[in-house]
Parts: sequence; structure tokens; C-alpha cells
Amino acid sequence: MASIRSFCVPLLLCAALGPLAGPVVAQGAAAHRAAAIQAPQARVIVAFKADAASVRRTPLTAQHSAQAVTDEAQRRANGLATHAGVTLAAGRVLGERTQVVMARGLDSATLAARLATHPDLAYAEPDRRRRATWVPNDPLFKAGPASGLGPEVGQWYLATPDATIRAAVNAQGAWDIQRASSSVVVAVLDTGAVFDHPDLNGVWLPGYDMIALDSDGTAATANDGNGRDADAADSGDWITHAENAEIGGMFQDCGVSDSSWHGTMVAGIIGAQAHNGIGMAGTAHGVRILPVRVLGKCGGYDSDIIAGMRWAVGAAVPGVPANPTPARVLNMSLGSEGSCSQSYRTVMSEVTRAPYNAVVVAAAGNSTGHAVGTPGNCPGVIAVGGLRHAGTKVGYSDLGPQIAISAPAGNCVNIADGSACLYPILTTTNTGTQRPNAGGATYTDSYNISVGTSFATPIVAGAAALMLAARPALTPTEVTSMLKGAARPFPTSGADNGPDDPTPVTQCRTPDGIDQIQCYCTTSLCGAGMLDVAASVLAARDDLLPADRARQLLDFGQRVYPQYFPGQPATQSLPPFLYRYYPSTGVYLGVVVQSDANYVLDGVYVMGGPFGAQPVYVGKLTDFIALSTTAQAASAGPRRMFSR
Repeated sequence: MASIRSFCVPLLLCAALGPLAGPVVAQGAAAHRAAAIQAPQARVIVAFKADAASVRRTPLTAQHSAQAVTDEAQRRANGLATHAGVTLAAGRVLGERTQVVMARGLDSATLAARLATHPDLAYAEPDRRRRATWVPNDPLFKAGPASGLGPEVGQWYLATPDATIRAAVNAQGAWDIQRASSSVVVAVLDTGAVFDHPDLNGVWLPGYDMIALDSDGTAATANDGNGRDADAADSGDWITHAENAEIGGMFQDCGVSDSSWHGTMVAGIIGAQAHNGIGMAGTAHGVRILPVRVLGKCGGYDSDIIAGMRWAVGAAVPGVPANPTPARVLNMSLGSEGSCSQSYRTVMSEVTRAPYNAVVVAAAGNSTGHAVGTPGNCPGVIAVGGLRHAGTKVGYSDLGPQIAISAPAGNCVNIADGSACLYPILTTTNTGTQRPNAGGATYTDSYNISVGTSFATPIVAGAAALMLAARPALTPTEVTSMLKGAARPFPTSGADNGPDDPTPVTQCRTPDGIDQIQCYCTTSLCGAGMLDVAASVLAARDDLLPADRARQLLDFGQRVYPQYFPGQPATQSLPPFLYRYYPSTGVYLGVVVQSDANYVLDGVYVMGGPFGAQPVYVGKLTDFIALSTTAQAASAGPRRMFSR
């Protein structure tokens, strides 16, 4: 049972043309695919209520054998069949009360609608295929022949920002403050791992392959000859011309491509070794990487991704051994279009809360300025937008209010065929075009480029890992708040579209179904600002939580500006503000302590009296006080005076 090590490329966010499902047929894959041409096939994720009779009769646990789990899943599917009006086959099991059911002769949406009314079910929804995010093969981002040269700027994205590379994240500054800890585990939910890359030696933890057998009983998606097992090695995700063109085939219209080694690329950006005399440095070098294989040929199904998320944080997945090294950060450089489904909402709520408290970081998507895809648009996720080196939105990146922060995603500047890409995201990869080449460990470069929000995402995941190394008790909400509060403002001028395009760069607009290339970001569409790793780590090392920081500013305002803020009224909360009201002057003084599309996180606002009837932004908290763990910090002198 050979399992080849390899990784998948980040592809455009897109939904699969048609979900594949159905029981195994004795005639094999060819007969199954022929049948698929004649009749639609449905696959649906169902979640049983806790008090459902089938759940109470036979509770599933991690102690059950794989066969026992399979048998009980089929019994539960049989119990739903009459209501569905069709024979149901059991598919993947995600949790104690969640599984996939499949049927022939109808589509997934129809089956989900029928099952959604079953009294034993909390929800039922289509099990769609997701794809790894990547940039399309457009002329603006065209790669030349692999040459092993460049980029001359190296890992520009981790440097201290300057007038040219305004989007650089200042990881160098963070390393002077805090190094990553091997006790912090980052799970890379992706295509698996090429374990023999020398820059990742000692970084990998034993992971898991969560890709179950396909509905025809084959391992076509997994491409490794088997279903779920403890070998997270990537066996390649290449698509041939024949597979792409086969009518009704599992990989029809997936796009012809070589294997991508996407998981290894992502892992290198997060955790490649530093100071070892070779290659590159990971954003959070020193962490351990947990490979969770959820993407194979043409991406992966929601059911495997969701099960992988749960396993990664240490939650029980029936029939799968427990994860001995739970992750605090989940990197998800994957997705597709559409709104956040109930199954993703449920799992996000589970993994981001106690006892797991995992930080989930996901790519916004690469569909050229359209709406953020799933799972990046789910509540609780840190969605990451993509920037050019100059700080503007890179053409392929999507945008929208769900984005928390933006980071470098790679851009070329040079667009002529065969020219060097100036600002790709350098990272670890393999030279194999299908299976990984033994001894083929290498790095992407100016001709074999890596660009996409897939690669902005692990930079942010690395920042989160450094923050957790500095302060392990941080919650996901606190990590998000600190990342946003430490972000640098987006540039609003100085960009152009190159010498051959005199069109001025405009401000980004709300996604409207029309492609939107380079534009000036706003905080309502690209997140709180440009990632600053050093400032984020400083915020994590500070003992003050957002509410404490706000109270320090409110105390400061009362002492320094008593003409506006006399007395000591109680501190009140009206999300996203903590504020105080001063009746004698009719003035409100507030600080934004929660992320909000309408207000600046950590921003100071005044209202009432001479300031008018609407909140007036007067600067960020640190414009007025130097934060410290000591009470004396509150007496720091003002750096900016209130107007009026």
C-alpha cells in the first residue's frame, strides 16, 4: 500500500461542477462513471439532534472500530431513507452525530431539502467539493520556464517595510522580540506533506490523511490507493488531459495541471527552519507543523475538511485515532465560492471555543475582486486578503467585510512572457510533476512562482503562532483583536498600473460581480490594515487586554482633559465601544474594543457637547498613551490634542 509524499497547488476558489456520490459498484470505476453520466448523484452532510433515537440507541465514540462506525452510519442512513423517498448509502463520518449520506437519481440540493425537514436532524446540506486557493494562469501572472533563478529580493514579504515594499510584514522585527515555540502546533489542512524537504526536517509532526474513499470505492481523489489513515504524505494531485476531458468523469473540467505540492509550500512559509545555512526562514520558525491531508486531486470535500478540522484540534472523530498533538492554529489555504454553510458554522464554533481555543486562518480567495469564499467568510475565521508589495490589493485577491487583515500574496510587476517575477512568495516545494521526486526538494523562484491568497494566509498563521508563543493563554478573539489593532494603515496613493496602462488606481469597491484588479484597500473591504508581525507580538506580550487598554485611555482622558471629561462616571459597554458619559458637559469618550466595519479597532472617539451628535474619530489609543503593564503608563503625556 504505497503512499507517495507530495503536495497540491493553490487553485482558484470555485465549487465543483457536480458532487459525486453513490454506493460502490462491482463493475469498478469505469462502470460507475458511465452510470454517473445517466443519472445525477447526491451527497449530503446530515447532523442528528442529540436526542435522536438512533443517536441515543448507539452513541459513536473514538473507541469504535472503523467497521463498527461504518455499520452504524449505514443504519442511521437507512432510518432516513423513507423520509427522503430514496435509498441512501452512508458516506464519511465527521463526528458523533454527523455523517454523509448519498443517493442516486437526484442532486445534492434536492436531497438536502428533503432531509432538512426530518425531525431527527439538526440540519442537512450538500457536501460540496472545495479547491485549494491559487492564482489563475492569466497573462498578468504568467510564469516562465523553471530556471531556479530569483527572486532577487528573496523573502521580501518578511522584511521591514520601506518605501518600496510597503506591504512587508516586519517578521524580522518580531524575531528580535519573540521566537516561536515547539509547543505551538500549527495544523496545515491541505494536500499533505513532502516529508523529505531538508528545510522542514524536524518540523513535521505525525499527521493524518482524512481523505475517505470516493463513493465508487476507489481512492481516485486521495490518489494514494486507500482511504483515511495515519499517512499524511501527499501522493500528488496532477490532472491529465484525459481526466479533464472525460465526460462525467470525476475530474472533468478540474483543469490540466502538474502536482502542486501546495501543502509543502504553505508549511514552508509558516515553519521552515532558520539559521541552518540553507534555503529560507519560516515566518514562525520553531513551531511544529501538523499535516492534515484533506485535499487530493481536484480539491476535497467539505466532509473531509470538517473532519480534519475537528481531528486537528483534538476533538473525537469516530473510527479515527485521537490526535496526540492538538493544534492551536489551523491554516486553511482552501475554499470555494458561496456563503458559509451550517456545517462550517458549527465546526468553527466548536474549534474556536474552549476547550480547543484554536485560531482558524483562511484565504479570502483568488477570483479577482469578488466576494470572499467559504470558509473564509465564516464567523470566527481570520480571513486574509492579498496585497501587492506596494500595499494595494493584488489583482486576483477577493475582498469584502469578512476579511480581518491583509498580507503579501505575491505579484510580478513584469508581465512579459519569460520575464522574472519580481515579488513572488518564495517557499519550499518539490521538482516532481506527478509523484514527488526523491531528492527533488527545492524552492519556488521568479520563474516557478508561488502567488495567491493561499500564501498570504500562512504568513498570518505564522504571526498568530508567534503571538501564542509569547502568550499561550490568548483566546482566538484576543488574537484577532490584537492582529487588527497592530495593523498598519493601507496606502491611499502612489500606485500605478504600469507604463503600458495609464488607468489610475482607484479605491476598492464592494464586490458587484465584475472583476476588480489592483485597487486601494479600505478597512471595510480588506480588513483592519496591513499585517505587522512585530507589532502583533508586542501586543501579545503586553499584559493588558483590550478592555484594560480602553480603561487606561479613559482614565487618561479624565486627567488630562477635565474640561471635557470631568468626574469619574462608570465605564459602560455598547459594542463595539467601552465608553464613559459626562453629564455636566454632555460628552461621550469611547474606545473601540471589538472589530467593527464602521469603526477603527483601538480607535478613540468623542461625541456630544462641542464634538457634535455623531462619533468623531480622534486617533488610535497609542496616539495618546504609551501602553504598559504598570499604572504609571496612564500618566504618559499626550501625543495628539483633541480638537475644538
